[in-house]
Amino acid sequence: MPDTRTTPISGIDSHAHVFSRELSLTAARRYTPNYDATLAQYQSQLQAHGLSHGVLVQPSFLGTDNRYLLDALKQAPQQLRGVVVLDPATDLAHMRDLAGQGVVGARLNLMGCALPDFGEPVWKAFLDNSAALGWHIELHRQVADIPGLLQQLKPFGVSVVIDHFGRPDARLGLDQPGFRQMLELGQGGQVWMKVSGIYRLAGTASQNLDFAREALLLLQQSLGPERLVWGSDWPHTQFEERVGYATVIQQLDALGCSAAVRQALLVQAPRELFRFV
Repeated sequence: MPDTRTTPISGIDSHAHVFSRELSLTAARRYTPNYDATLAQYQSQLQAHGLSHGVLVQPSFLGTDNRYLLDALKQAPQQLRGVVVLDPATDLAHMRDLAGQGVVGARLNLMGCALPDFGEPVWKAFLDNSAALGWHIELHRQVADIPGLLQQLKPFGVSVVIDHFGRPDARLGLDQPGFRQMLELGQGGQVWMKVSGIYRLAGTASQNLDFAREALLLLQQSLGPERLVWGSDWPHTQFEERVGYATVIQQLDALGCSAAVRQALLVQAPRELFRFV
């Protein structure tokens, strides 16, 4: 692999996962992998597609056991950043330790879960600590619920990163419940969007791509390209039989971004958000 301390950033993949099928999985999981997604495999994908850096996101089926992700960060500290899953009762000292290992955010994967009340003392402390560290909070939830979550989170002053276009249903179009309100609440520089997971948008391949194109135009107008980051979502869990890294690169190409927007998605915005030097 190139020495990322001296190699310029050619592209940052803002959303990927590493794991092994031998790891202990959380009991409350919706998916069980039957294969390994190793750091070496991921680095090979980056290199094959002309990308230099990546962001590892803790997969939901590993729960709050972030050790595999942290070990990957240790192996490539200049090339990678991490987003962990934590119990909200985690103290500031431990969060500081994680920050020293390359962690830049905490993920709230709320798919299939009861919505949290961020007004509870344990959440208030966690969010205050996240803001103090400069971490972002990554939200993974269907779009109808995102405006309510944003309204709760914004007063904490913490940056919020929304996964996969906000997980809308491409078949319902841009006027589906929550989508435009999410964009309105996203104005002001505190909210970022991951242009990722197009294949997760519930429609056919063409419906998903058409929606993503239209949504990206609105996102540029509301959030601005400086708040949009692209991610591969490798290894495409639950879709790995029909989606590969080349697939998502083709989808990125098919969005028809200008050179300036593509540079923002792959370099400028993620470099700032994930603190790549």
